[in-house]
Amino acid sequence: MTMGVSSAAAPKRVTVCLIIAMLPVVALACSSHYEYAIEEFCLAKFKLDMEGLDQQHWCSWDDTVVSYLELTNCTFLVALKMNCFWPNRLVDEFFIRIHRHYFHDCSPTGRLLHDPPNRVLGPFIIVPVLVTLLMTALVVWRSKRSEGIV
Repeated sequence: MTMGVSSAAAPKRVTVCLIIAMLPVVALACSSHYEYAIEEFCLAKFKLDMEGLDQQHWCSWDDTVVSYLELTNCTFLVALKMNCFWPNRLVDEFFIRIHRHYFHDCSPTGRLLHDPPNRVLGPFIIVPVLVTLLMTALVVWRSKRSEGIV
């Protein structure tokens, strides 16, 4: 009786062992071919899109969002076609390289840094200059008035 139970469980154990043994092979196949595929198919188009932009616009999310989403979608579709998991370690490393090359000078918030408009910047320049001139005139005027008192 115990022999019937163990013989029924044997195919399950063999199947589990085969699946576990195949995982590294599948992972290795995905790693070498998948990495090549995303470099050739996905990165090539993204490079062309980014080269079409002026480098000053690389940090502008409005200018790069379409290309970035297409790149992300491409890595997903290639993984799907190759029966690889997504996201995976290779995708993470791939996007880290992308960010180091194209977005290393961007602010953490993703917003493009620029000077404020003149209506905001003007008072911050004019007020200190006027206060400095006024204080200088006041010191000169006060020093001339006090000469006669001593």
